[in-house]
Amino acid sequence: MAKHEFAAMRSRLEAERERLQGDIVALDAEDQQPSDDAGIGNHLADDATDVMNRERNAALRNNANDLLAQVGAALERIDAGTYGTCERCGKPINPERLEALPYATYCITCQAEVERER
Repeated sequence: MAKHEFAAMRSRLEAERERLQGDIVALDAEDQQPSDDAGIGNHLADDATDVMNRERNAALRNNANDLLAQVGAALERIDAGTYGTCERCGKPINPERLEALPYATYCITCQAEVERER
């Protein structure tokens, strides 16, 4: 990748990091809002809905935190000069793959092998 492409990818990753951080803050704020008399005289279905919403938010928060870690690692690879290189085989990652998934750590071949091993 050319130097200007790294700069563009850095900007894209930084924007993604900000978006994910905003999503996490919003999910936390939603969970902090007290529900109206939760558990006191509510219908059982209302309480179940509250629990379901909190569990959904926890899953979304975990996913956002995982993606945030991957974005952070990609930014560190840019700083280290290793961005765009497969962490498994050391070959360049196809620029089209990085365009689609800017925090990719493996080339397509290695990613397929990693998934088969799981």
